[in-house]
Amino acid sequence: MEGTLSSQQIDQFITQGFIRIDRAFSVETAALVRDILWNDLALDRHNPATWTKPVIRLGMYAQEPFVTSANTRVLHAAFDQLVGAGKWLPCRSMGTFPIRFPSDEDPGDAGWHVDASFPGEDPANFWEWRVNVNSKGRGLLMLFLYSDVSEHDAPTRIRIGSHTDVARALQSAGAAGLSYMELAGKLDDMPEREIALATGEAGTVYLCHPFMVHAAQAHRGMEPKFMAQPPLLLREELVVDGPSPVERAIKLAL
Repeated sequence: MEGTLSSQQIDQFITQGFIRIDRAFSVETAALVRDILWNDLALDRHNPATWTKPVIRLGMYAQEPFVTSANTRVLHAAFDQLVGAGKWLPCRSMGTFPIRFPSDEDPGDAGWHVDASFPGEDPANFWEWRVNVNSKGRGLLMLFLYSDVSEHDAPTRIRIGSHTDVARALQSAGAAGLSYMELAGKLDDMPEREIALATGEAGTVYLCHPFMVHAAQAHRGMEPKFMAQPPLLLREELVVDGPSPVERAIKLAL
């Protein structure tokens, strides 16, 4: 499959930890996704008085529009370039949706973190899920925008280059890695980083290194924000000495 990403984009991914792909899927597909989610929210989409919570989470979605959005030619080509052809699994669901509404209330989930990728001793305990230096189980962190997101619409905050700090923090932990909470405890000691905001029109996708430090924030705009944050799961495990940009970024950091 012909590559989607330029050499400049791949270099940006390695050094900054993320790239943005505009029109990764269609606005029509995004609208179909929002229709399904509005139906499950049981709120009046035309009446903001019914939007009384800062965030509502909805569970796993595997209907056709969700799967279509994650499996476009553009995205598959980018996955091949960043993770390696044949090393990733196609997304067949989009996971949990944290739908954010305009609110002055603290959403309660806006702390900096790195998404964990494999279970600890108790798979049911999310706080014990782990991350290791080879990024076991996860090829990418992905942000799928299903609504237009401006700087006022609770865009995800991204610490530019923080994937390199996390790689170094994980190095001494070996294959066992660190738990979600152990790694969270190290973030305050990492270098200050410039912040990028994951803004864009519906259909935009951010492809991020799995070690990217990121955070939600309060919604100060007018319209609800619809975004999914699925992992790109792996068919073959990654290694620090591997050739893909994900692996090269880790080796460069170490």
